[in-house]
Amino acid sequence: MAMRILFADSLAESVIDRLRAGGDECVVEPSLTESMLPAHVAGFDVLVVRSTRVTAATLEAADRLGLVLRAGAGTNTIDTQRAAELGIFVCNVPGRNAVAVAELTIGLMFAIDRHIAGATADLKSGQWNKQVYSQARGLFGATLGIIGMGAIGLEVAQRAAACGLRVITVARPDRPRDISRRLADIGVQEAPDRTALLAASDIVSLHVPGGPDTVGMVNAEFLAAMKPDAVLINTCRGEVVDEAALLAALDSTDLRAGLDVFADEPAGGAGPISSALARHPKVTATHHIGASTRQAQLAVAEGTAEVIEAYHHGIVKDCVNLARVPHRTATLSVRHHDRVGVLAGVLQELSRRHLNVANMQNRIFSGSGAAVAIIEVAGTIDQELPEVLGSIEHVICASVLDTNPAAAE
Repeated sequence: MAMRILFADSLAESVIDRLRAGGDECVVEPSLTESMLPAHVAGFDVLVVRSTRVTAATLEAADRLGLVLRAGAGTNTIDTQRAAELGIFVCNVPGRNAVAVAELTIGLMFAIDRHIAGATADLKSGQWNKQVYSQARGLFGATLGIIGMGAIGLEVAQRAAACGLRVITVARPDRPRDISRRLADIGVQEAPDRTALLAASDIVSLHVPGGPDTVGMVNAEFLAAMKPDAVLINTCRGEVVDEAALLAALDSTDLRAGLDVFADEPAGGAGPISSALARHPKVTATHHIGASTRQAQLAVAEGTAEVIEAYHHGIVKDCVNLARVPHRTATLSVRHHDRVGVLAGVLQELSRRHLNVANMQNRIFSGSGAAVAIIEVAGTIDQELPEVLGSIEHVICASVLDTNPAAAE
């Protein structure tokens, strides 16, 4: 069945055409603002945004919305908690703009070391000052500490290592094996903790997600742990940095900074900004453009189409507001003949026993009329349940695969 999709921000036209060719009705309204969205969201199954905020008011005004999709990595501009309460999926498109952000990160490092912004400004004003602008340290052999070794952090590490920098990151015992292997291939070394990383780094680059855990992460204590002549790069989220603390550090030490993001950016793509940090002479700044290359935008747009097409088929990709580990007390296996109404009978029996289904998957065996349902439930399991479920017509066998006693406490 065709869906109605509202695009509240611009996206590559080729992707819009792709979705329309699949039968979906796509309405593109890039001029919609946060305050205008509630009056326009009714009647749409999917809402796609980039920078436009999606508030509780917008979600509550929707009458059939099932998916809010951020055409990018972060979802801090979307009220994910209210969406969860209303049963609305919030998804994103992670990793597609990683290369673009990494390129800007590396660019800021070179621009700061070689004073490119100041030198350009002086030349445009008719000033020649080779003596001042030749005072560069050089990046070869410098130590780069990366905080946040996700997709973007990995791309930064790869490019920095190719430029001859020594790259370090904080050791994590829970780091996935594939990530650990890639870090080893790049030559990334591990520091025992963040304090050790800050003390060893000539450049510190931030690539952490937004959210309560990272707001104000770069505070006075963080900055004091850095080398006094180090460089801080932030291309992730403005709110990660305590701007007052950074201003104080810039004034009192030889610290320099390269910033693509700020705490109070203009809501739209253009507008005035009053930022003491952006104006500081020891700051090299850009306009939150880390992901804004044609390559990245096309990759994000294609990823957006893939999420929507998967949703069409009942598959939810890269959802950020589903419980990672559903509350459950047991996992049931119900093998059954693939007949209409079998699972309805199973669910009816679970309901009668006040067992809530936390998660469920039903798979059909190849070349047969049999299937198996794996059902995670929350509630008190009794010994009679497998036998009762097994007595339901067309159920072959029912069993309890495991139990989670702690969840019942």
